[in-house]
Amino acid sequence: MRDRRLWTVFSLLLALLLACQPAATPTPTPTAAPPPAAPSPTPPPPTPTAPPRPVLFLSTQLRPVEEAEKMRNVILKPFGAPVEFIPEDEGPFHDRIRAEIQAGKVTVDVVGALHGNFVTLLKDNALEDLAALMERLKDRPMVSQFVELGKLGTDRPYCIPWMQATYILAINKKALDYLPAGADLNALTWDQLRQWGENIHKATGERKLGFPLGPKGLIHRFVQGYLYPSYTGAFVTTYKSPEAVEMWKAFKALWEHVNPQSTTYDFMQEPLLAEEVWIAWDHTARLVNAFKERPNDFIAAPVPAGPKGRGFMPVLACLGIVKGAPNREGAEALIEFLTRPETQLTILREVAFFPVLDIPIPADMPVHVRIEGEAVVKQSRAPDAIPALLPVGLGGKAGEFNKVNRDTLERIVLKGEEIEKVLQEEAANLQAILNETGAACWPPDPPSTGPCTVR
Repeated sequence: MRDRRLWTVFSLLLALLLACQPAATPTPTPTAAPPPAAPSPTPPPPTPTAPPRPVLFLSTQLRPVEEAEKMRNVILKPFGAPVEFIPEDEGPFHDRIRAEIQAGKVTVDVVGALHGNFVTLLKDNALEDLAALMERLKDRPMVSQFVELGKLGTDRPYCIPWMQATYILAINKKALDYLPAGADLNALTWDQLRQWGENIHKATGERKLGFPLGPKGLIHRFVQGYLYPSYTGAFVTTYKSPEAVEMWKAFKALWEHVNPQSTTYDFMQEPLLAEEVWIAWDHTARLVNAFKERPNDFIAAPVPAGPKGRGFMPVLACLGIVKGAPNREGAEALIEFLTRPETQLTILREVAFFPVLDIPIPADMPVHVRIEGEAVVKQSRAPDAIPALLPVGLGGKAGEFNKVNRDTLERIVLKGEEIEKVLQEEAANLQAILNETGAACWPPDPPSTGPCTVR
């Protein structure tokens, strides 16, 4: 009886649970499936975009490792396309271009070199006419004298101005206590520089003048553009003149107060910072670190003058395109980039080469740039200035020509050989190079027809 009652309760509960369940959803009537969509056609693979073709840039400038790295990693970085920057000495530079032109297998696109190197390149028929590119750059305020030089004596532009530099004096302020009475830092003479060095020598017991006679130093530019023009008014045509003899006597006297370690110096900024020397002559790019690292300790000044005037060497570097360049479009784009005002100022800031554009130096330019810039301007505007161009038309023989100038100084000043004898012998070596290259005279020597004659 009890089991019946339990079953009755269970049945009632089950009935209640079932009543609370949702009604079953009726099964929908099946419909026919839609026909399958036609498969989309497989899209063709995208056409691969070829990477920009590198521009091969061969240059005799910015060869030192630090300068070359700044060129690659700072100056060229905003260009936006790959550039293979290859620094090269003048001899191999000309040999490579000449060999590629003769073989009809040109790989170099852009060349960067000194103005004198371009005369040889034109003679080798290795340069493209850049009139169309110059027309596109006509809004750039290029120094007109540089634009004219870029025509290389023709009526067409082959050499587009790139950057300029020169050589000045860098002076530790400690030396100012010994400046000769009445001497003007902005109008020194070579005799006053000798006296200055002598004053320091006597007071300190040390020889504090310095020149870059090391293996990679630029002492040959000193001979070509500073010493000879200041004392003789020229260079090649006065190489063994009586004035040159007196010049070498005077320089030997000055050398008595030059640090003997000068024969090991390549960049004078290093011995200046080490205070091995207090007064040094060198290229602006090879002095800049002294002004950069210790701007409160160093000043810059124009070079001294001699009996004929203040010889100095404005250094103009140009850009050109090799005839038959495989990447003409990239070459033109690179030249356009390198001559932009903002790029010109980056070059000045990074490697201390000055713009070829007539543009103001920004007020926020580093102090070391302003220190050098003021001296460069004073030097170029001096009333007794004698501008001396770099040797022109020597091509691959430029290195041999420079060695003759270095040898002349070393034989006379370091080895003490007889001045007249050395000048006669080295003049013959110079003449042989000039005859072989056919190089005519360049300023400050008077123009010549045919090879310049050593006198």
